[in-house]
Parts: sequence; structure tokens; C-alpha cells
Amino acid sequence: MALTKGLKLVQRDAGGVDLAFRGDVLAGLAEPQKAIPARWFYDDAGSALFEDITQLPEYYPTRAETEILSSHSGEIAELIGKGWAVVEFGSGSSVKTPLLLSACQPSAYVPLDIAGDFLRASSATLAAKFPGLPVYPVEADFMRRVELPGEVADFPKLGFFPGSTIGNMIARTATDLLRSMRATLGEGALLLIGMDLVKDEEVLLAAYDDAAGVTARFNLNLALRINRELAGDIPLEKLRHEARWNDIFARIEMHLVATDNIAFTVSGTNFVMRKGESIHTENSHKFTKRSSQLLLAAGGWEPRARWTDEARQFSLVLAEAARPRSAP
Repeated sequence: MALTKGLKLVQRDAGGVDLAFRGDVLAGLAEPQKAIPARWFYDDAGSALFEDITQLPEYYPTRAETEILSSHSGEIAELIGKGWAVVEFGSGSSVKTPLLLSACQPSAYVPLDIAGDFLRASSATLAAKFPGLPVYPVEADFMRRVELPGEVADFPKLGFFPGSTIGNMIARTATDLLRSMRATLGEGALLLIGMDLVKDEEVLLAAYDDAAGVTARFNLNLALRINRELAGDIPLEKLRHEARWNDIFARIEMHLVATDNIAFTVSGTNFVMRKGESIHTENSHKFTKRSSQLLLAAGGWEPRARWTDEARQFSLVLAEAARPRSAP
């Protein structure tokens, strides 16, 4: 197994609290519309719950993206070529990654994820599947530029960002992320990115509010994590999960809605919520071909190829790092 111990780039205080997590939560809960960035869903419990979500009958994105990677792996590999260091942003359990690694025969694999224990476990599983492939896990918040391990410095970089995670961000944040990815990967890099497509509202709402209630548990786990890690006392029994379609922004929104007037404390700071008020926990933007290409261009990437599943529910885009220009 060619697995290194990996790097840990998350900053914590003396008590072990993730400083960025605490800062985002306190700032978000102080806003008129309370909101917390979706990346904080993914502690070890949240990551496991999300893997359960991907197996649900209502949740089409994982099946659609896996279909694309399976059906078009030869074409993707031909366009990419061999010898790349594959850098996966938000590696999760790397369910789709073996399809890509088998096709493109990389020189190394660098999974980046903020959930350290989950990252190391999934990296070990993947390294066992590819015993000759060097694997360098990095525990880091990939929303910012990440310093990659020195062992891959001389390899060309292929970024892999599946699952339409880019859709979790508003346009400004998504653009910033794409630019930081370009900075992380360097000149001449490629990016293979999943981008979910606009479709019927009923299909979308079911995917984010499943009949078994797994997505509700996933959403509520964020409040549970705040209570556990940030000395919070949010009354979980007075919050309910709600998924909404926002047609103006072409996105599904997830909220934790207060079912009664509540007051609670997080890291020594007091907060109140009125009945019906919500904490906005996730956006999941949906794209057209044109809007996806515009977003990539704004983030410093030039689309080279695009694939969809047979039902045209999901897209996978291969883009190249745009060369710097001094003028239009």
C-alpha cells in the first residue's frame, strides 16, 4: 500500500476547536438570515450520512455521474493522457475515483478533505485497490489555496471535483473557489468537474427531502456538531429540515426551521430564533450548459469537453487552466 501519513493543514485552538468552523458559525448565526457554509456538514458523521444519501432512490446525481464516468472513461482518458497527479477536492469516500484512476493511469493521487478521520480511512481503502499508486492525503479546507505535498511538485495536475459540490456556493464564492483551485494546481492543469443540471422541480425536491428522512438527519447533524464541538445548546427537537426550490437563483436550498421560539448559546454567544425563522445550511445550484461555461470562465478555466448521462440529468466537464491575459 503506497499510502503516506498525509498532511494536516486545519488550524485549531488549544482545545482542539477548528478556528474556521467556529468563526463561520458565529458570524453566520449573527446574520439577519442565519446561514452556515455547507462544507461544515462534513464531520465524520456527516460524511457517513452523505454516503447514505448517495444510495437513496431519490438521489440521482451519484448514479448519473457514475454512469458518465463508466460510459465515457475511454474518451476521458484519451483527452487527459497519462502521468497526472490527480488532486481530488473533497474526496469523501472516493466511490467514483477508482473509475477515473483506472482510466487515466496517474502518477499519484492527492485527496483533499476537511474530515480528517474519514479522509484517512477512505484513502487507505483506495490505496489498497491501487497498491502501486502513491497516495498523499491532505486534511485541509480546499476553499482556500492548498500547498500540495512536495512529492507531486513535478507532476502535471488534474483536479477532480465530482458531485456538483460547486453548486453549493453562490456565484462569487464558486468563482473564488475555482480560482483557488487554479492556484493550487498551477499552470497547464486540467479540471474534471461535476455540475448538476436544471430539471423538474419535483425531481429536485425529492432528491433533497427523501422519504426515509436521511437528508433531514444529515441537515440536523450540523446543529448536533455545533453543540458538540462549539459548546452549543441548540434544542435539536425544535428544528426541522426543509428543502426549497428557489427559481430566481436556480437552486435547491436546505434550511433548519425553528418550530417554536428558541434561545441558545454557542461558544459563549447568545442567539435567538423566532418560530418559522431558519438557519440556511445549503445551496445546490443547478446549471445549464451556458451558465456552467460562464462560471468556469469566470474562475479561470476554459471548457474543453462535456458529457451527460443518458437521461441528461447531470454533466461532467473537462476544463483547462486559462492562460493569464492582460486584456480582453
